[in-house]
Amino acid sequence: MDTIHDLGGVEGFGAIDTKAPGFSHDWERRSWAIAKNTTASSGTLDFWRHSLERMEPATYLSISYFEKWCLNNMTQFILAGDFTLEEVLSGRTDQRHQPNAPSSLQGARARLKANEVFFDRQIDAPPLFAVGDSVVTREYIDARHTRLARYARGKSGTIRAHHGAHVFADAAAVGDERAEHLYTVEFSARTLWGSSANPRDSVTLDLWESYFVQP
Repeated sequence: MDTIHDLGGVEGFGAIDTKAPGFSHDWERRSWAIAKNTTASSGTLDFWRHSLERMEPATYLSISYFEKWCLNNMTQFILAGDFTLEEVLSGRTDQRHQPNAPSSLQGARARLKANEVFFDRQIDAPPLFAVGDSVVTREYIDARHTRLARYARGKSGTIRAHHGAHVFADAAAVGDERAEHLYTVEFSARTLWGSSANPRDSVTLDLWESYFVQP
């Protein structure tokens, strides 16, 4: 995670174009539809993100957003054994399946709603922190995938909300779907970026309990 894929972005790549269209080409719309309507036979959402982060940096920086999606989805299906790399390279497969019947817009919406996933869990361990507590995030994270951005590590903040326990992304990325207490933490902009930041600004992040230096 401590690479170009860092959550929250890395400095030096310029401002984000907030007026850019959602899709630049028609094939990107198809890529979005495929991603929303097909799933590899194994893996979790966090493993999908972790797989994307493992992309070779030169490739990651030289291709578009939806090209990354295509490559990552292809990787997921190959790892799951749904098809092989040789089949991808040849552009064809010997497997034959009856195509699904076309779906209406209403049917597609209903199917997506039925597949809605929730990540809140019940755990026995009580929360170690409460709303209003001051916390310090860990400076070093020993995980192949993490949702704690570099700019917020080793920083002090204040807990503004406790959301109960949710599946811990760092562990779920490698197949361990255990849960931890999840909090919303507020950091002053100057704590994160120094005296040049506006003193009125702040950033709130949702962070798991193990991201904090323990009391």
